[in-house]
Amino acid sequence: MQIGQAARASGVSAKMLRYYESIGLLGKAGRTEAGYWIYSEADVGTLRFVHRVRDLGLPLDRIKLLIGLWQDVDRASADVKRIATEHVAELRAKIRELTRMCEALEGMAAACHGDHWPKCPILDEIAEGTQGIAAPAASAKKQQPRREAPGAAAHRVNQGAT
Repeated sequence: MQIGQAARASGVSAKMLRYYESIGLLGKAGRTEAGYWIYSEADVGTLRFVHRVRDLGLPLDRIKLLIGLWQDVDRASADVKRIATEHVAELRAKIRELTRMCEALEGMAAACHGDHWPKCPILDEIAEGTQGIAAPAASAKKQQPRREAPGAAAHRVNQGAT
């Protein structure tokens, strides 16, 4: 089948198909007499495999290893499991890091009044970098006293508040 057909059948774009071929994830395609690239069902199967592994977030070097193991009938499943468990550990570490980032930003956002005044604890914290992402909860405690908008005191008096 031609490149467009192989791309559609595998769920991989023609551009990515060419890229995977260029880096050796996929063997070089044959050519028709008219010069069209042709791909076999086995090529499409490999492309589907690559597509599914990419969806799991594995890097290209590990995908190359997995393709080799997938195509090796004498493979040891322990090798495949090692690749999978290493990737899981890396994903969990990334999740922890992303969680720390979220907590840091949530802490900074909690310290920000979000009003029309230019004072911004978020920008101050980013510029000063005193809290970092390792200690997000501390930035929420560092709230500045809230400044009032012009005329706020008069508005409270008019509303009966003191």
